[in-house]
Amino acid sequence: MIMNQISEIFASDQVGFPILSVLIWLPVATMILLAFIRNDTLARLFTLTSTAVELALTLIVWSKFSNGTADMQFVEHAGIYHLGVDGVSVLFLPLTALLMILTVMYSEPAVKSGSQRHYLMAMLGFEACMMGAFSSVDLLLFWVFFAAEIVPSYFLISHFGTGKQRAAVAKTYLAYMAVASGLVLAGLMALSGAAGGESTFDWIKLMSFTIPPGAQTTIFLLLFLGLAIKVPLFPFHTWMPKVLEQGPIVGMSVYLVGVKLATYAFLRFVIPLLPEASHQWLWLMATLAVIGIVYGSLIALIQTNLRRLLAFTTLAHGGVVMLGMFSLNFVGFQGGLLQMINLGLVSAGLFFIAGFLHTRMGQPDTSGMGGIGQFAPVMAFAFLVIGLAGVGMPGTSGFNGEHLVMIGAFKMHWLMALAVGCGTFLAAAYFLWFYQRAFLGNIGNPAVRTMQDLTGSEKIITGSVIGVIFWIGLATTPFLHTMEGSLRMLDARMSRVTGIEAAPHKGAKHDVSSAEHPAPAVQDASAVPASH
Repeated sequence: MIMNQISEIFASDQVGFPILSVLIWLPVATMILLAFIRNDTLARLFTLTSTAVELALTLIVWSKFSNGTADMQFVEHAGIYHLGVDGVSVLFLPLTALLMILTVMYSEPAVKSGSQRHYLMAMLGFEACMMGAFSSVDLLLFWVFFAAEIVPSYFLISHFGTGKQRAAVAKTYLAYMAVASGLVLAGLMALSGAAGGESTFDWIKLMSFTIPPGAQTTIFLLLFLGLAIKVPLFPFHTWMPKVLEQGPIVGMSVYLVGVKLATYAFLRFVIPLLPEASHQWLWLMATLAVIGIVYGSLIALIQTNLRRLLAFTTLAHGGVVMLGMFSLNFVGFQGGLLQMINLGLVSAGLFFIAGFLHTRMGQPDTSGMGGIGQFAPVMAFAFLVIGLAGVGMPGTSGFNGEHLVMIGAFKMHWLMALAVGCGTFLAAAYFLWFYQRAFLGNIGNPAVRTMQDLTGSEKIITGSVIGVIFWIGLATTPFLHTMEGSLRMLDARMSRVTGIEAAPHKGAKHDVSSAEHPAPAVQDASAVPASH
């Protein structure tokens, strides 16, 4: 047994009411009430109000969050119903809520057939599952939300997909996710049984035990296979392009490419609870991540359909995140977590624009595009800015994240850092090549000449995404301070296994200009020298 370094701060002591429960059950209550609202317009306004309240509550959680500690905060505990957030999970709450309210804003044009009310009900169910998963301290409760997400996802693909094969794709998705959920459950059951003779799913209790190395390997492989399908990692990615091409225009697709529940689970559960196995199988994770980066980027480079391109960029970006996390050091953890937030914004923002294009001209394929920038300059500008954040342009949310991933990867092995650099280069290639053909090339479809630029609600959606992108890029420190305490604890835990010295604490202000002495915070984009 090792010393338990994690305490709990209850919600009643921080905000006076069970705020995490409200975040989970408010979407459920809204979903139930929508069953009695027959008017789609009224249903949309009601849902928009509910999601606005949800976003406000997540911002309250973040504003009341105590930085610099690994404690679990806003805790609610009643048996298996054990909720709480720390520096690893808290930022995913406002990200999820932001993407939800933007999705609701675009629900009317996104639903071409069927009931908008039913679409909103499915999205609310999806949001509730995401909030529950990110707030779960009990591993079995996490799995319940992890598996429950399949239900609204299947409904959204099969009923609101835009492709002719959406029914078959929905069944394929269901099969993949059922296998993934089964493997994750088997891994969690094995983990519970290996916890020093005390069968428990409580993450805090499990953190106080040392799982035998032999058992760690079996558990790691079960969880790895299940989560790798969900991420997805190469070669378990084959379901993703089909779902994003045949599924809803936005809706769950925004969450699918934007909020990575499975990569979060690696950082939340797999690495801290299975440190020896994570280090032992580092070579496997790094190899698959590197292949995913190169393969995903090269396939994205030849795509003409924007939705398929985004599917393969998700594969490539997921590899970058995994390399950051499996650097198994403080800076890598920082970079991986920051990149998850960044890619949540970037991927979702690009998929929104793919939806805008689909609404105007059908499938967003370069064969029917070209010259869009002449007639929809605001859309072209928004696509360029959001895409450059995905490439890692200085000043955007992608720069500091990729930079920290590269430093963390270098500390583990220089080849891992080289792979991150190659990923950045290839990302610039496929993004700018698509932008050239679609927005700056010769007009390939006469309909482009009459294309409407972004509407008022679409400007709010893209403006919100761009605003947060520059907020994170130019004022990264508050985000890194939020995650600092939890990642320091994880770094100290992993340093006993990897032999890499834990990052020293240097006070409130830090400098990341040295790979030898990494520190947790970046004041702004210019504080991170490009020489790394």
